[in-house]
Amino acid sequence: MELEDWIKNILSYPERTVKVHIPVKMDNGEVQVFVGYRCQYNAALGPYKGGIRYSPEVDEDEVVALAQWMTFKCALVDIPFGGAKGGVRVDPKKLSKSELERLTRRFTYEIVPVIGPYIDIPAPDVYTNDDVMAWIMDTYSIIKGYNEPAVVTGKPTYIGGSKGRKEATGRGVAISTREVLKLYGEDIKGKTVAIQGFGNVAVFAALILQDWGARIVAVSDSKGGIYNPDGLDVRDLIKHVYGSEEVNGKKKSVVSYAGGEQISNEDLLLLDVDILIPCAIENQITEENADKIKARYIVEGANGPTTFEADEILFKKGIIVVPDILANSGGVIVSYLEWVQDRMGYYWEEDEVNEKLEKKLINAIKEVFHTLKEYEKKGKKIDWRTAAYILSIERIAKVYRKRGLFP
Repeated sequence: MELEDWIKNILSYPERTVKVHIPVKMDNGEVQVFVGYRCQYNAALGPYKGGIRYSPEVDEDEVVALAQWMTFKCALVDIPFGGAKGGVRVDPKKLSKSELERLTRRFTYEIVPVIGPYIDIPAPDVYTNDDVMAWIMDTYSIIKGYNEPAVVTGKPTYIGGSKGRKEATGRGVAISTREVLKLYGEDIKGKTVAIQGFGNVAVFAALILQDWGARIVAVSDSKGGIYNPDGLDVRDLIKHVYGSEEVNGKKKSVVSYAGGEQISNEDLLLLDVDILIPCAIENQITEENADKIKARYIVEGANGPTTFEADEILFKKGIIVVPDILANSGGVIVSYLEWVQDRMGYYWEEDEVNEKLEKKLINAIKEVFHTLKEYEKKGKKIDWRTAAYILSIERIAKVYRKRGLFP
């Protein structure tokens, strides 16, 4: 990029990281103190934006890294947000719903000075959901003395959430898959797809790709996977796993489904398919297995599923990797649309939301491809991930060049 050193230095550090201690009265009357963080990485393009996660692994390094990721993701898809991330170090599975509510409300109280619809807009992340967002919104609104739905996104629709938000990330993964194939002169119809994971993102990506004519031959969860070379019936599988067509709270593992043979998560990654979509956790494609991958396209539904070393191996093999900051950006695009609707007090129908999501994402995909081709003309062969980072960082750099530094 030949990026100026002064801009590189600015983007190497978060603007602010807040650490709070959260006293919570537990159901048994005892008081426990939890540690929480909110990292506001960069606001050159607009208010900070990023999820809040509840996990025993949460620490400062993690939220800083994820906040930087969000900074680049928002810039890449050209929405006026900066990047942030937050979290509380807690095992939410060990807390009752009332304890989780008290934890959330106290955490909100602690970070109220640094969040708001024009400052920093949290969203759901690992082990948080629309309940948590509703509690944050309610607590913030009570403290401020007026109703403020735009302080968070990912809320239920009846308190200011957006239609299409639940499906947005999976829909974005499906759109990314279809559009990248188009750029290489291929059709999604008839292509074989293996998807690691069967949570929210994986389910909706699988459903939409199947509706477009792709053949979903394998899916998995933490217990293992199932494989059927003739294709799985995704809708029937959803009913089996979730107990109904509603994707909310798993009842069974995919491995107990009768429509395919059992395989491991490791074996799923190595299947002879056209498209591999990792939608589980980070660091699944590594230097140990990258050379054995047979898929021609990898579309990253999860954050960070491919290690740096694996990326180099895949690039040398000629495998197209659509990076996470592009492929799974559907969620933050519709979060932006939710924020806009909350500020306007006017709400779109689901088809309008989906149309705006698709237009925004297709533009970003074409711009990344254009960046990739422009560097090839300069004699620099780069991958999709590098092109995506070049495009996103350049958008932030332009703002710094024009606005300068204060004072």
